[in-house]
Amino acid sequence: MAKMITKSQLVGRLAEKAKITKVSAAAILDEIASLAAKEAKNGFVIPGIGKVVLVNRKARMGRNPQTGQPLRIPAKRVVRIRIAKALKDAVLGRK
Repeated sequence: MAKMITKSQLVGRLAEKAKITKVSAAAILDEIASLAAKEAKNGFVIPGIGKVVLVNRKARMGRNPQTGQPLRIPAKRVVRIRIAKALKDAVLGRK
């Protein structure tokens, strides 16, 4: 399995492509992450990548993997990213 790109590698590539400093690129990336966190409850779209949304999960029955005993998993809110169709097609090779 290939290694994932690190934040410093991403910042370096963004800075090189946009012809800005790495500090500026890091600030932009941090601001996007901050905005996504603040606006997730309303839905936050990153064009070409996807949409960050809050989803309510229902309570369900699960199983303790060590003992095999059934247990109730409570309802909770989770953050999800709905991937954009263009990104899916680019990654999976569809037209």
